Amino acid sequence: MDRLRQRADFLAVANGARANASAFVLQSRRRDDDGPSRIGFTVTRKNGTATERNRIRRRLRELVKRLDPVSVRPHHDYVLVGRRAALTRDFAAMLDDLRAAIAKPAAKPPAKPRAKSWRQAPTGRGTHPGASRKPDR
Repeated sequence: MDRLRQRADFLAVANGARANASAFVLQSRRRDDDGPSRIGFTVTRKNGTATERNRIRRRLRELVKRLDPVSVRPHHDYVLVGRRAALTRDFAAMLDDLRAAIAKPAAKPPAKPRAKSWRQAPTGRGTHPGASRKPDR
């Protein structure tokens, strides 16, 4: 299994299906090409110091190494977003969570994009009343 390294790939996967577990969030997205499955790892700063984040990342990488290659769907990208619970959670339980998370998005159809509300529109003059606090001249 290859690794995701480009920021654009991580952002594309973030718009795909999600499966939550106590130690991580698995994001997945089907690709249109015939390449192998790829996986990326990310752990945010709010999860602790650099050494703690590195330990979380190492545990997630080891989970993927021990995962059956058959259970990973071809032509998909995955991102494992580490949570602080990954430091203390039992490794066997995390492996079971990962197997269940990979099977879960397959059962769901891809989410439809939501309609944007006026609050999500770029701010500036003319987008909606009250968007700008400056009076019109």
